[in-house]
Amino acid sequence: MSLFNTKNIAILITCVAFLASCSSTKTTAGEQPTEEVVEASVEAPSSQPASDIPESQPGAAVEKTALPSSQWIAERVKSSQERLSATRAGQTIWKAIEAHGGLEQWYSRGPLKFRFTYTPVDPEKTVRDSVQVIDTWSARARHSMPGNEAAQFGWDGSQAWSTQDEAINVNVRFWSLTPFYFVGVPFVMADEGINLEEAGEIEFEGRTYDLVKATFAQGTGDAPDDFYVVYVDRETGRVGGVRYIVSYPGFFPDGGHSPEKFMAYDGEQRVDGVLFPQTFRTFMWDADKNTTLDLATNSSMTDVAFDATLTDSYFSVPEGASIVDKM
Repeated sequence: MSLFNTKNIAILITCVAFLASCSSTKTTAGEQPTEEVVEASVEAPSSQPASDIPESQPGAAVEKTALPSSQWIAERVKSSQERLSATRAGQTIWKAIEAHGGLEQWYSRGPLKFRFTYTPVDPEKTVRDSVQVIDTWSARARHSMPGNEAAQFGWDGSQAWSTQDEAINVNVRFWSLTPFYFVGVPFVMADEGINLEEAGEIEFEGRTYDLVKATFAQGTGDAPDDFYVVYVDRETGRVGGVRYIVSYPGFFPDGGHSPEKFMAYDGEQRVDGVLFPQTFRTFMWDADKNTTLDLATNSSMTDVAFDATLTDSYFSVPEGASIVDKM
């Protein structure tokens, strides 16, 4: 799929296919641990967004930094709020966005940096671990492999690329944005091309959640039959997890989709006023009994920071990289 606006949301819709590939071991979801909020020592950027700064100034060449203009942010926040406020489902998502720090902060802090480690319960399955930098408005991505900075891959907004292919154990086009899509909930649910509807309520580990189902307009991306069900804590407004399926034709060329799964969001960490989970538990899902089944995967989000100093060229395909055409 493409990425994040009507043009770009497609990669984000279908890249979750990797999360559907893990197998499982029989367990029962236990009580969610109580964890303190981790305050990251990251200062908010003091300068105005780079798009408001001239690209050249007398006496010095200034490269444009990877930030949208303040005007773009204001218009995007306003239009998103108006669109979401028109329905009860949208209002629930907006409540979650506000509880996680607000859409303006999400867009204005600069590219998001974090390490995402994906560990299947089945030891025969592949662990995926990368340090990644994502811009939060056009969903460009750049990953590096821990311990080997020269091994990188990413998405420049229109094409996937990689270096040192033998050191990268993921499908580059999909994994470039898969972790971001999940850590970016609820903010990513404010994008155009997403249809939201109320989906009832549910109890999970002692909390009551209002459910919002997200589907995608036909013609949006490669897998418009995908859906997500966002769990919004009725009391706090925070996201407690996401259920999802994957129908990407590259994995299901004859149609159909993966079994439904549920990813629980655990712990809290706040960076520049934006609230993120710390860890994620992914379970198989029993739709008939409306409950979790086997634990399939444990994932973590660490070393989280925003970086408003990165230049726009940071997300360009680096010299010597290979273009990855495989879906």
